[in-house]
Amino acid sequence: MFKSYIKTAWRNVVKSKMFSFINIIGLSVGLTCCMLITLYILNETSYDAYQQNGANIYQLGTEFVGIGNFSKLPNTPAGMAPTMKNVFPEIKQTTRLAGLFAEDKTLFQYYNKNGETKSFYETKGYLADSTFFQMFTYHFVEGNSETALNNPNTIVLNDEIAKKLFGDQPALNKVIHISSSTNGDHDFLVTGVFRPINKPSHIDGRFFMSMMGGSVADMIKRQGDDLATNNLFFTYLQLKPGSDTKKLEAKFPHFIEQYAGKKLQAFGFGKKQFIVPLKKIHLDEDVKNNVTNGGSLTYLYILASIALFTLLIACINFMNLATAQSAKRSSEVGIRKVLGAEKHLLITQFLGEAVLMSLFALLLAFAFTALLLPSFNIVSGRNLSISFSNNIILLISFIGLAILTGLIAGSYPAFYLSSFNPSKVLKGKFSNSLAAVSLRKVLVVFQFVVSIILIVASVVISSQMKYLRSTDLGFEKDKQVIIPLRSGKAKKIYTVFKNELLQKAEVTNAGASLFYPGIANLSDNLFFKDGENMQVARDVKLNYIDTRYLQTLNIKPVAGRIYSDAYYAEDTTGTIVLNETAVKLFGFANPDKAVNQKLHFTFNDSTYNITIIGVVKDFHFEDLHLPIGPYGFQLNTPPLFNYMVVHTKTGNINAALQSIQTTWQGINKGEPFDYSFLDKDFQKNYDAENRLSSIVEDFTIVAILISCLGLFGLATFSAEQRIKEIGIRKVLGASITNLVGLLSTDFLKLVIIAAVIASPLAWFVMNKWLQSFAYRTNISWVVFAATTLIALFIALLTISFQAIKAAVANPITSLRSE
Repeated sequence: MFKSYIKTAWRNVVKSKMFSFINIIGLSVGLTCCMLITLYILNETSYDAYQQNGANIYQLGTEFVGIGNFSKLPNTPAGMAPTMKNVFPEIKQTTRLAGLFAEDKTLFQYYNKNGETKSFYETKGYLADSTFFQMFTYHFVEGNSETALNNPNTIVLNDEIAKKLFGDQPALNKVIHISSSTNGDHDFLVTGVFRPINKPSHIDGRFFMSMMGGSVADMIKRQGDDLATNNLFFTYLQLKPGSDTKKLEAKFPHFIEQYAGKKLQAFGFGKKQFIVPLKKIHLDEDVKNNVTNGGSLTYLYILASIALFTLLIACINFMNLATAQSAKRSSEVGIRKVLGAEKHLLITQFLGEAVLMSLFALLLAFAFTALLLPSFNIVSGRNLSISFSNNIILLISFIGLAILTGLIAGSYPAFYLSSFNPSKVLKGKFSNSLAAVSLRKVLVVFQFVVSIILIVASVVISSQMKYLRSTDLGFEKDKQVIIPLRSGKAKKIYTVFKNELLQKAEVTNAGASLFYPGIANLSDNLFFKDGENMQVARDVKLNYIDTRYLQTLNIKPVAGRIYSDAYYAEDTTGTIVLNETAVKLFGFANPDKAVNQKLHFTFNDSTYNITIIGVVKDFHFEDLHLPIGPYGFQLNTPPLFNYMVVHTKTGNINAALQSIQTTWQGINKGEPFDYSFLDKDFQKNYDAENRLSSIVEDFTIVAILISCLGLFGLATFSAEQRIKEIGIRKVLGASITNLVGLLSTDFLKLVIIAAVIASPLAWFVMNKWLQSFAYRTNISWVVFAATTLIALFIALLTISFQAIKAAVANPITSLRSE
């Protein structure tokens, strides 16, 4: 009997080629979407899962109290790790990691025996404690992970950097020179080489320098046992197996009060410590600015929903087409019932047909996934792969998903077809029931509700991304070339380099700073006004600049003056330029009232005075997720800057870059010339949103395609069912236009109903998404009107082929049997 059902199922698939094709393609596309998004979600939820000590490793974070703009941070002072290890018996080991926060790239130089110099910039470097590789799992191909960073001025490289530096020669015990704005200029001994593990981690380091032996080590020594300030270090605790994390966290308040309470009280704020399990760091949305940019649970829910609804749309196609074709199979059901077939056996047969189609679709989905994965990796920014040889569970899961999909898709058709009355269908009295027709309409509406929501989402996300690219940031971002100044030599030649650039016809202006808009700005200070004290101090972000930086970025003064060459001598000490938000924060009535007022700050128990010489218009020094906060500028003396900013004239940018490079190489031959563009660097803050936009757009197209496949099939069936009606209408004088309208109207009504349902849902979802931006576009009614028109146009285009084909058919042929 089972063999008979398989044969019958196969014959029905072959017999109804078009409908089988639509169902199999629809299901395969839906399964492909699920596979791609499943691979992405599995990747996002498996960060650091390979770490051997991962179950006992926690990151120590800090939450500031009473200081204003701080949220939860993953950073602590340098002294926090060793002090906690001495105090808490639950802690087996600690380690610290520090990003090279004053730079986006680091200069490597290697002088070989032949006198040749290899010089290039590298990214993703960190400073690490000697215990780092004892705690975290890395695959070393040279050196010993246990002892690699035991000594000062040692470095561990990944194998790619080692090959760039030394070719096929061993890297161990070779000396390289590293120039870092964070850690200074020093020689480092290579004590280890690792090969990256092809698994996701929130630590994406390409090289690790020893924490001891540079400028950061000097800063750590100066800070001593101060646990209140300089929260710059990522601290990890490895707890002893079986430790109670809640009891440990409960001890933190007393610890902070004992070891940092007096200093925090003097500063006028407090802080709390908390721990985050290693495997939850990547998706912890409460803690920002971690070692690498974290993922988003919200985005995972969005993507999972898209995958689910895309597959549901494909299942709905199957249900609609199967019930629509019920008339063709009514006689088969009647004969089987007369011959003694029981209802549950018929249900089994029809479900089996659905599962068979779903398994065919699964085979196609595997091929589609393998074909589309490279493109999906580019869109998602991940390095995903599909290999069932190493993950049998994943293969079984996908097979299970296909079977479940088949059962869901075939459920209603199976119960509907098996319920036919044999006496009626064998007498030719079968007709599609009202319930079946109504269900098909409901399912078509559901399909287009999902499609319209995705279209609205695509439009809104695209509009927000356009807004982020085009909005006025309060400074001139175009034609701005950013040049890193890493080595001590590059910093010393800054004045000569700038003066030569200012003579160039291609250059409008040039300035320098420690930071520039869009990158992490880790410098700040607590200031208070006359008559106040540190208890009410306000936190202000600070940037240290030269006399031309503000003019180069065209940041406008609204009161007083800004730094310039003319006032350099009198501005080198005790002056500051604030933005409008900072002026409001300090309670000045307006920017003019703030000029020449004094601010004060306390450092090492001494109070210092500073004069406000000017106020600039608010500008976005951070991306548009965040509101503009209090910000200030001070002259950097001595002039040891991290970046040059060169404003080039409109015209041939390549000619300008060539001129700048020639100037650089003329005065600094030993170092490579490197650059980036300010506008592009600022846009990197929206990489996650850009990826989401691309993914939603792609899957919107897929959802619409699947919906249109189903609509096309239903339109074909509807035209077949009404072929005689159309013939009679033509004989009675109906025009082709009237007939096309007649066949299309029912479907277009369903699309309009879907638009009415989808519009408020889409508004709610996208308005909530926009709340993550402090500055955002509005969702206009035009979006919903345009989306409805797009959906109607797509539906009409899908239906029109079959409608026109039926309308132009010869009525003699269709009425011949009457």
